[in-house]
Amino acid sequence: MAETVVLDPVDLHLLRLLQNDARTTYRDLAAQVGVAPSTCLDRVARLRRSGVILGHRLELDPAKLGRGLEALLSVQVRPHRRELVGPFVERIRALPESRTVFHLTGPDDYLVHVAVADMADLQRLVLDEFTAHREVARVETRLIFQQWECGPLLPPTPSAQSG
Repeated sequence: MAETVVLDPVDLHLLRLLQNDARTTYRDLAAQVGVAPSTCLDRVARLRRSGVILGHRLELDPAKLGRGLEALLSVQVRPHRRELVGPFVERIRALPESRTVFHLTGPDDYLVHVAVADMADLQRLVLDEFTAHREVARVETRLIFQQWECGPLLPPTPSAQSG
């Protein structure tokens, strides 16, 4: 299990601001948090070194890229053995339609978020890239009507941890 990093209120405020807009300048961050720009720079660098900040991402609109239909594919792999899992995950990750792959517990082994052009493209993806492979025992498809981003990810509050 990953080691938890101790964060103070300034760190938490910086993380909240950066999650809302990762392009915020250090000068603007420092002004909003109430510290010197050099202190802000040092703290963000420490958060990167400690692995709290993993990187920066550019978010794209799938519909504007011709991939207006999104779905979640629940996939069962049989037999569920390491020699099949690695190649399966790498093959799915390499597909241009794949957005996220989750390895799960329970009746389904994987949940794959995909973005495709239309229903025919989704059918092609399921039949040609998933069920055509011997180890894929079952695929269940759920269309995504709408999705929302949630608030910034911060550590649990002490009262939530003890309850």
